[in-house]
Amino acid sequence: MDDDLPNDTDTADSDQLKECQQQIGYQFRDIEFLRSALKHASGVPHRLASNERMEFLGDAILGFVVCERLYSLYPEYLEGELTKVKSVVVSRDTCARVSEKLGLHQFLVLGKGMAADPEIPKSVVAAALESLIAAIYLDGGVQPACDFILRNIETEIEQTVSGEFGENFKSQLQQFAQREHGITPGYHLLDEKGPDHSKCFKIAAAVAEQRFPAAWGRSKKESEQRAAHNAINQLRGEPAPYSSEESPDAEGNR
Repeated sequence: MDDDLPNDTDTADSDQLKECQQQIGYQFRDIEFLRSALKHASGVPHRLASNERMEFLGDAILGFVVCERLYSLYPEYLEGELTKVKSVVVSRDTCARVSEKLGLHQFLVLGKGMAADPEIPKSVVAAALESLIAAIYLDGGVQPACDFILRNIETEIEQTVSGEFGENFKSQLQQFAQREHGITPGYHLLDEKGPDHSKCFKIAAAVAEQRFPAAWGRSKKESEQRAAHNAINQLRGEPAPYSSEESPDAEGNR
């Protein structure tokens, strides 16, 4: 039998790597980077053959890209707020969720014991995403890695910001309104700017007859969240954190 002919295992491996590339939306020039990124320590003879070193590199790249994105998107956030969002976005839970959406767990090379378990540990799935980021960086450079990260993490950033700095304030304002007045807060659209694909909205929160300082946002949801934050601060006797005079685009270009 000719040793140069591909066997069934090689063919299956090649097919899996092709499918993986289709799912992640990136075509490798050197497929060995992808193959290495998918090797968990339990499935290789020694740990240096696993994806652990790539995980180390990918974690750093992910952190850098997320920090740069947060810095650009939220010029009004203080260091502590940026750090809080970043820690959630690059967390194991978030990485595992993104990894599962991409289906990376289907392609991991695992040891027999772990492969037999119907539920792969979250840490393993999360590490696969970081390893993949490193693989894309090593194969194609900074830009493809950044594009891949933002394509899959942007929504996580938005949801984290909404949860950490939006919904809590809206919830607090609603509790205040119901406790003091037996009603729910209102949110009034006062202005909007920009082209249809990139509008900014100015919204003010109101409880009963009291209207609070308005806030601009890149979406109506974000504007409402910021307006609620302004309202909570005013109720506490603190200054409003968001300006009612300048849109986010204006803030970002100052």
